[in-house]
Amino acid sequence: MPAPLAALLVLLSSAAVLVLEILVSRLVAPYVGLTLETYTAAIGVALAAIAAGAALGGRLADRADPRRWLGPATALGGALVLTARPTVFAAGDAFRGTGPVGTVVLVLLAVAPAALVLSLVPPGVVKLRLRTLAETGQTVGRLSAVGTLGALAGTFLTGFVLLSAFATSTLLLLTGLVLVVTGLVVAVVLPRLAVPVAPMLAVLLLSTLTASWLVVADGPCEYETRYYCATVEPDPRRDGGRTLVLDGLRHSYVDLDDPAHLEFRYTQRIADVIEQLPPGPLDVLHLGLGGGSVPRHVAAVRPGSTGTVLEVDPEIPRIGRSRLGLGDVPALEVRVGDARTEIAELPSRAYDVVVGDAFGSLAVPWHLATAEMVAEVRRVLRPGGVYALNVIDFPPLAFVRAETATLLDAFRHVLVMAPPSALAGETGGNLVLVGSDDPLPTAGLARSADARGEPESVHDGDRVRTFAGGAQVLVDDDAPVDQLLTPYRPPRA
Repeated sequence: MPAPLAALLVLLSSAAVLVLEILVSRLVAPYVGLTLETYTAAIGVALAAIAAGAALGGRLADRADPRRWLGPATALGGALVLTARPTVFAAGDAFRGTGPVGTVVLVLLAVAPAALVLSLVPPGVVKLRLRTLAETGQTVGRLSAVGTLGALAGTFLTGFVLLSAFATSTLLLLTGLVLVVTGLVVAVVLPRLAVPVAPMLAVLLLSTLTASWLVVADGPCEYETRYYCATVEPDPRRDGGRTLVLDGLRHSYVDLDDPAHLEFRYTQRIADVIEQLPPGPLDVLHLGLGGGSVPRHVAAVRPGSTGTVLEVDPEIPRIGRSRLGLGDVPALEVRVGDARTEIAELPSRAYDVVVGDAFGSLAVPWHLATAEMVAEVRRVLRPGGVYALNVIDFPPLAFVRAETATLLDAFRHVLVMAPPSALAGETGGNLVLVGSDDPLPTAGLARSADARGEPESVHDGDRVRTFAGGAQVLVDDDAPVDQLLTPYRPPRA
């Protein structure tokens, strides 16, 4: 085999495996969430498939002339890449709420077949390039380096460039078709081809049909963003009602006809906090945008207020402006970037309120939950300013207890807004934590909650400290958010 062709085959096969490994987390997120377990499953399954494919490819190379099967293997690997997305669509619903084991199995179905077949290629190429024992070391080393470079190219190009420019379906389509075409070309140009024409044509036909299926198949996403599978669903009960669904979970609700309307209980609790502040316009910093329900509400009930939003996904503001009425909010600045790094660029003592509502699936991203992040929030708050943080957890509430301890370590006064059953560890869901260095209006908040049918849902003082108990204060060096979170069965879309 000529050296350039050998390098090309190893480069493409290695790159494709890493492209698929990265993209699979986006494919399965609507069904099993985008958590530490999802990333772990993607990495672990890919490595296992690579190891199995390399071992099998080595045995195959010793038993059959690689010139007979390298082309078909590359084409078949490409065809299997094309099947990854339809496979997840077909099987995903069965794995909702199945926990880490279900996540691994779903990723296995999507990744393992293609990764295993593509990992057959490098050992076969090495076999063809070895001419004498004297060149064994440099031949294996050179091709191993090429494979690693291919993996690096697939990783960095996908993560930093391609996912910003193309949808997941497009990237899988391009990757699969490039491999299919390359495999067919290799099968033709290499001598001693002993594969009948019929199987080769079958591979080509399978790839074409799969590519067509991939393009037209309806998935759960209306928008495939850089981080989410997003859908905007109309509310049949309200003409202007719209729900933003991210990765299969209802993240935000807005009423296009009534910007002050808040549907979700946790947003109503945050609005109660804002209502108790002195009258007049407010400067509010929002960590995470979602559907923009709280920024729209503040602009409606506090005319003249300004809002700054830190949102990591550039597509979410575009969806908000085109579908959720965000473009009608005056004096709202959206800064695209990670909230942890963006907040460091903001001036000190610039905001009356900071609203924390950033989520990756069900979890507050760990680096937004630590004492160091809370210190940044305190820095940008004016004296007497308030930090209201939405947290999701379920019994035994290990994460929310730790986050409460983290706020107690930073602020003089902390409230927990949740039903008594949540503080007792009997139920869970959305809990709102509120921190400030000035006394918080507990009585006023309690009256608002009681009027809404949530009696005894505002807790302060000793009850909050008892709730936190001996929970750890989360810091950058030790913030096991994913491990503290209680596994939860996400609702079916």
